[in-house]
Amino acid sequence: MKRHLLTIGGGFAGIVLTVLLLITGASAIQGRQSAATPDFALETPDMADVPDLGGDGMSIGETGGGEVVPVDPALVDPALVDPAPAVSLDSGMPQTEDKAVRDIAPEQFGLPQDVTAQPLERIEPRTPLSQALARPEPVPSVLRHPVALSAGLIQFGDGLLQLDGIVPEKADRICGEAGKTWPCGAVARTAFRNFLRARALLCIVPKNGWQGTLTAACSVNNIDPAAWLAENGWAEVPVGSPLAGKVAAARQSRLGFFGDDPRNFNTTPALRDATTLPGDTDTGVDMTEQGL
Repeated sequence: MKRHLLTIGGGFAGIVLTVLLLITGASAIQGRQSAATPDFALETPDMADVPDLGGDGMSIGETGGGEVVPVDPALVDPALVDPAPAVSLDSGMPQTEDKAVRDIAPEQFGLPQDVTAQPLERIEPRTPLSQALARPEPVPSVLRHPVALSAGLIQFGDGLLQLDGIVPEKADRICGEAGKTWPCGAVARTAFRNFLRARALLCIVPKNGWQGTLTAACSVNNIDPAAWLAENGWAEVPVGSPLAGKVAAARQSRLGFFGDDPRNFNTTPALRDATTLPGDTDTGVDMTEQGL
C-alpha cells in the first residue's frame, strides 16, 4: 500500500516540477526580448515646418532665402509638378506643340460625301491587251462513214460528235428493276446503228474540222436523228429542250429506256418436216435434234 502511495506521489511531484520549469523559462525569454527591443515612438512632423508649395514663387526644394535644398524625389507629388512648356526658337515664348492630324483611312474608304452621293456613271471598257481568238465559222458539212458509239454519240475518224438537244448516253447503261434488268444502253446503240445504216450525215460543224467531242445538229435524209431517238425512247433531254414533248410521249408509251426489254428470246426456228422426199437419201442424221 505504501509503495503505491509513493508511486503516485512521485508522479505528481514530477508534473509540478515540469510546470515550474516551463513557467521559469518563459519568464526568462520575455525578459530578454524586452531588454533587446527599446521602445519606438513615431514622430509626427509639425505642419509649420513644411514649406508652402502654393503660388509664392518658391519652387520645390527652394527656401525663402533663395537657397536650394535637395528634395527626395519619392516625397514629391507628381500632380503638383507642372510639365515643362515647349519653347519656340523664333519668339522665345512658351508655346504648346501643334501636331497635324493625318487621316489614316485609304482614299477609297475616306471619300467625301459629295463624291459618294453622286450617281455612278458607266465608262467604256478598256482595250483588251491581246486579240481574242476568232471562233471558226460553222458550216454545213457532209460527214461519211459514221460509227455509232452509243445512242447520240457518233465517231467520224478521230473526232466525236454528240447530237445537239439530247443528253449523252452510255452504251453500258442498265435499265429495269432489281432481278429483271436489261442492257438498255447496248440495245439503244444497236437501234441507232440500224437507223444510220452507215449513211452520211449533214451536220453543222466548224469549217476546218474539230478535235475532241463536238456538239452539233445533224440530219439524215432530212430526218433529225436526235428527234428520232427522242420519239422512240432512246434519249433523254435537258430542261427546256424542244424535244421534251417527244420524250414525254415515249415515256408514257413505255418505249425505249422507259419500257421493258424489247428483245424476244421466246422465238424458236422453224423445224423441217422429217418426211423423206423422193430423191433424198437417208443420211442417218435426225434433223429434229439438230434444230434445222
